[in-house]
Amino acid sequence: MEIAHNNTAVPVTILTGFLGAGKTTLLNRILNGKHGLRVAVLVNDFGAINIDTELIVGVEDNAISLANGCVCCNIRDDLVETVEMVINRPERPEYILLEASGVADPSGIAFTFVQSNFRDRIRLDSIISIVDAEQAFAYPEYPGVEELKMCQIGFSDMVILNKIDLINAVELQKVRDWINQRMNRVRIVEAVACDVPLEILLAVGRFDPMQLAQNEDGHDHNDHVHNFSTWSFETERPLSLAALGEMVKKKLPGNIYRCKGVVYAAEHPNQRIILQAVGRRSDISLEEAWGEKSPRTQIVAIGAYGSIDEEALTAQFTQCVAA
Repeated sequence: MEIAHNNTAVPVTILTGFLGAGKTTLLNRILNGKHGLRVAVLVNDFGAINIDTELIVGVEDNAISLANGCVCCNIRDDLVETVEMVINRPERPEYILLEASGVADPSGIAFTFVQSNFRDRIRLDSIISIVDAEQAFAYPEYPGVEELKMCQIGFSDMVILNKIDLINAVELQKVRDWINQRMNRVRIVEAVACDVPLEILLAVGRFDPMQLAQNEDGHDHNDHVHNFSTWSFETERPLSLAALGEMVKKKLPGNIYRCKGVVYAAEHPNQRIILQAVGRRSDISLEEAWGEKSPRTQIVAIGAYGSIDEEALTAQFTQCVAA
């Protein structure tokens, strides 16, 4: 696995999904949320975003600044120019969310964020496809629609299967089978009204991995404790980055939505390593020296409630300890 050497890049998530899947609902949740994060949301049209007017503290030519630190930017003619404008703001965002058009192929958009001029300033964290469970098989007379949906799913790292409250268990399983039979190892997160915890959606800033583990002790602040489980791993023995990268990329169980943490690595014993994995995408980045802190690995995984095999997962990460 390639190791990045820049820890100041702003993570980006691209939201894809067919018309009406719930992308804007999800963005509204984030823009109006009390999460304490500076999130920049890029949209094609302000009109679809329902922002609480009491949150608005400033309106520029193509940007709305909010009291909670978020900014909503309208994509005019050039996505690259909009991104440049966002990351050059006085208060640089900690995260960028881009809502792709409902009929867009995400590959071209993703290419924008891996261009050389963005390499040191932006990190593509994930591509997430939102699927309307009730309308998954709509428009059978137009084969191109199903092809586009599959393209969006196939290019994504994780799928949010939305509006599951509108169908029964048999219909839900049919949709899951439809996705699983065509895609390999794609993570599927079931949701109602795109109510998905930020811990799964975003990987922001200097992450404290143990904070999530504490949520299982009754301190969950997002009311998702009955829908998601967390698991944590700690060791003072150095890990092999080669073994860790191979395991996360090829062997991490499909019910793990996101895995992240700080790693003490044998290859770079004097520097902190940050692991980020969401869906099928993963990366490892080299950060600053440990300094006065004792080197140790702390990793957290987030998955479907009750689905994490803690013993097996612990064994997988323990096997990554350097010889």
